[in-house]
Amino acid sequence: MIQFVPIASIPPAEIEHLLDLAFGSDRRGRTAYKLREGTDPIAALSLAAVEEGVLVGLVLCWPVQLAEADGRLTPLILVGPVAVRPERQRDGIGRELMLRMLEAADAAASDPMTLIGDASYYERFFGFSAQHTQGWALPGPVERHRLLARLRPGQVLPERGALAPRPNVGLDAAVGS
Repeated sequence: MIQFVPIASIPPAEIEHLLDLAFGSDRRGRTAYKLREGTDPIAALSLAAVEEGVLVGLVLCWPVQLAEADGRLTPLILVGPVAVRPERQRDGIGRELMLRMLEAADAAASDPMTLIGDASYYERFFGFSAQHTQGWALPGPVERHRLLARLRPGQVLPERGALAPRPNVGLDAAVGS
């Protein structure tokens, strides 16, 4: 039986091992890593799936911000990576991790969310879309159709800006702000 636990309860070496299995050891050069640079995961939204003492999946969430040309900053939450052991992919673990994370984020009235991922999957199942992100700059290459955002009712996002890490000051503000 799979247990869903806070990511903070998992040794960092186990997390890194799972990420290597899921994405390869060359993953650290990707744009998403540049967006997370110098920040810590948001504890309230970062979860692990554990089965019989083995880490089988995880979702991590990070504080980021969108900086507009006039200096205004919009806080966001970067979702990802969502990783599942290769032999357990297609078992619904990643989907369950996302659902639990989004439930916690919605219950806490979190900041809008963004991720880099498969648009058809994340839009169909979780409400993310590229509708709001086409004018955003990133600190590295990205396929524009894979840069997605998810807003709750009443939230708005700037059409243009540069996405960057958000300092960890007031990290809990990302959840419930």
